[in-house]
Amino acid sequence: MSEHFDLIAIGGGSGGLSVAERAARYGARCAVVESGRLGGTCVNVGCVPKKVMWYGAELAHALHDAADYGFDLDMRGFDWGALVRKREAYISGINTWYHTYLEDSEVTEIPGRARFVDANTLDVDGRLIRADHIVVSVGGRPLIPDVPGAELGMDSDGFFALEERPQRVAVIGAGYIAVELAGVLNALGSQVSLYLRKETFLRSFDAMLRDTLMEQMLADGVNVLPRTAITGLKKTEGGIGLDCEQGECGGEFDAVIWAIGRVPNTDDLNLDAAGVIQDGEGFIPVDGFQNTNVPGIYAIGDVTGGPALTPVAIAAGRRLADRLFGNQPERHLSYENIPTIVFSHPPIGTVGLTEDEARETHGEAVKVYTTRFTGMYHAMTERKVMTAMKLITVGVKEKVVGAHIIGPGADEMLQGFAVAIRMGATKRDLDDTVALHPTSAEELVTMK
Repeated sequence: MSEHFDLIAIGGGSGGLSVAERAARYGARCAVVESGRLGGTCVNVGCVPKKVMWYGAELAHALHDAADYGFDLDMRGFDWGALVRKREAYISGINTWYHTYLEDSEVTEIPGRARFVDANTLDVDGRLIRADHIVVSVGGRPLIPDVPGAELGMDSDGFFALEERPQRVAVIGAGYIAVELAGVLNALGSQVSLYLRKETFLRSFDAMLRDTLMEQMLADGVNVLPRTAITGLKKTEGGIGLDCEQGECGGEFDAVIWAIGRVPNTDDLNLDAAGVIQDGEGFIPVDGFQNTNVPGIYAIGDVTGGPALTPVAIAAGRRLADRLFGNQPERHLSYENIPTIVFSHPPIGTVGLTEDEARETHGEAVKVYTTRFTGMYHAMTERKVMTAMKLITVGVKEKVVGAHIIGPGADEMLQGFAVAIRMGATKRDLDDTVALHPTSAEELVTMK
């Protein structure tokens, strides 16, 4: 005999938890299947522990700046292990809370690994469960390249398992994970080399953002090596060595971190039994309503190959539940103007079109406003950190179609401007808004 639910979410990350909880609010009988810790990548080996480490790195910068504000501090070192233990205790509390969250939401928690038997049936370690609606929300995992000695390196999960700070670190990759980990390690005292396969990092971001960040990372002492494709790792007398297309490169390291992308966790779901189509990389294509090619089976979050952002998975899951059980047949997530943050040093906030994207679509109708300055905080410090901003507008009314910020506080500035852009704000709307002074954010409403 099999158990029957109205909705089953495969994966207890942000997306799966959100779709099940929202559906349960409408009276649906729901279950979440999870083989690991609740919370998924974000809570356990992603945004939450990363942000804790980022805060630690920010404090390291602030301690160095303190003397410029008249403080006489005696810095006796940094205990990486103490921070990690406190971070993991915090995460453990979130894990525990999620169990209560499911119980209070009357969502059945089913530990184990799910495999499709058919389009409506799952086998969870020998337990058969059925549902009218099944949501695949299994997320992804870090990619490890198929090169000799790759196992000598670690992925981002391995970074969060480090109990001691490595002194010499190579980070291989050009995405946001690579620059974030490189920045944290550098600020906390490691000697960091960042290896890029092409000329620069964050290639999908506006050029102003990546150029400004590159300038700052170099000034902060990160050794950035562009156009360096790593072909293998090897053990050396003093640690780990790297081979690249040009031969040996970069000396020896105590740790090597692969940050070259992520792949979906679809390998062992037996999707063929349900007839669900995957692309060549294992991602599950969906339409604008999160439907797969099989009626009654949906996919949300990283497994779709869309924006790999926790709030996107949450929003898509909740809207899907609204549509299926809340009598809102047209409810779905719009993937336009999704804001995102990179927790680099300094942080980046971005929403909308890059300048290149805007010009490709709108041509001569594009007008760009930029500013670059040293914020008041760093006017007092020996270590200088630039802030740069760009507004991209289109048409005679100068509708704002992109906003890009890098600098201290960018992560907290962007949310409100993302709302304004989603609502169709024009440059005139920003100009007519009274500035908050003295702040860096006021530059966004005073740009000429």
